[in-house]
Amino acid sequence: MTDEFCERHLSAEYAELARAAIAALCRKRPSPLSRGRGEGWACGVIHALGVVNFLFDSEQSPHLTAREVYAGFGVTAATGAAKSRAVREALGMGPFDSEWTLPSLIDANPAAWMVIVNGIVVDVRTMPRELQEAAYSQGLIPHLPKSTDET
Repeated sequence: MTDEFCERHLSAEYAELARAAIAALCRKRPSPLSRGRGEGWACGVIHALGVVNFLFDSEQSPHLTAREVYAGFGVTAATGAAKSRAVREALGMGPFDSEWTLPSLIDANPAAWMVIVNGIVVDVRTMPRELQEAAYSQGLIPHLPKSTDET
């Protein structure tokens, strides 16, 4: 259901994240997906990813309203919102969550680049390359930022 919705309305990136979110929900014990209809959960996953990636901001592309997401799965606003909240709580999702940010938006996500160095939160992109490499090797940042030599 999420693949079809993403193909019609969103992008392959959304479809990939939706599959990852569903897989993560399936691994939960007990899995919340065992209760309720599939349409509600599919809607909740897409809505939750939309919250993280600002899908409902008209300045973004793609852009949909929450109402359009609910209608696309044939669920009520109450069901869609409740399932979205359940997905976000189960997976610890929130705005600027780098784990659930679309790959095309990760470079613009300030939270993805914040690390603590000597007790101070810094944007690792402003730090020396050795510290960037150390942060990347520890899984603290999504990828190595382009160096100033790279164009």
